[in-house]
Amino acid sequence: MAEVIELRAGEYRARIDLTGAGLQSLTCAGRDIVWPYTRDSGPIAFQGQVLAPWPNRVGEGRYSFAGHDYRLEVNNEATGTAIHGLVYDREWSPVSVTDAEVTLRLAFEGTPAFPFPLDLSLTYTLSDAGLTVTTSATNSGSGPAPFGLGFHPFLTLGEPLSELAARGQVDLEINADSYLPVDANKLPTGPPEPVEGNEKDFRAPGRALGETALDHAFTDLSRDEDGRAWVRLIGPEREVAMWCDASFTWFQVFSSDHLTGPARRANLAAEPMTCPPNALATGQDLIVLEPGQSTEHTYGITTSARG
Repeated sequence: MAEVIELRAGEYRARIDLTGAGLQSLTCAGRDIVWPYTRDSGPIAFQGQVLAPWPNRVGEGRYSFAGHDYRLEVNNEATGTAIHGLVYDREWSPVSVTDAEVTLRLAFEGTPAFPFPLDLSLTYTLSDAGLTVTTSATNSGSGPAPFGLGFHPFLTLGEPLSELAARGQVDLEINADSYLPVDANKLPTGPPEPVEGNEKDFRAPGRALGETALDHAFTDLSRDEDGRAWVRLIGPEREVAMWCDASFTWFQVFSSDHLTGPARRANLAAEPMTCPPNALATGQDLIVLEPGQSTEHTYGITTSARG
């Protein structure tokens, strides 16, 4: 079996890495719409990765569940946090593969710091409308299990955001009424606050990105008639957008300002999440699965020409 599975439908093409079930690339008519990587070049900054059984950060890696205290490995030294879960470096197994769709499975056995086995299934589907990603998680253990899910695509317009913004040629739309204030370690300092009246207000129809730096979680998402909430990156010729269903109640939006070299402020991470930063510790919006119980979540990425 190949290490990478290639999908195609209409003008869309995708590469799916069996390591981490990562989205290596997504193109439309030959143009990148996510920041691509290969096994030789990345992933960098978790680009394209599946974030489970928690997304974002856990302060000092410490959390308690069902009367027991746990300590996760701190893998983000700059913030002293455990970040983005435990499955991004695991080998997933193909269950079914067609030209336009692949389903991958991971029997996650748990770890001493997260002793909650899960059966994870992930389906990537391409169509003329773009990419749809559906995930299910089932508690395969004998007791309750905490769970959170996220994804880490970086949307791209093919030219660095910094250059487009300098010319006033990039707008951003985030369908969210509130954001989460955080400290220097990107951990919550209080409840969500309204975006109204501050630089984090990118509600429809969006506005110029300008010099605004973002690495924040957004919530109180507004949705269209199909129940989808959106992040749209709008350039002079096209827009690239991420959508998610009602099972995701948070976005993390990261303008890549903390990255170095050519990656700095080049692309926009638009991360659908089921829970906010530090949810394992706080319990906020954390999913608790009883033995045999499942949960399902869907998000997607699409692009369209402007004008």
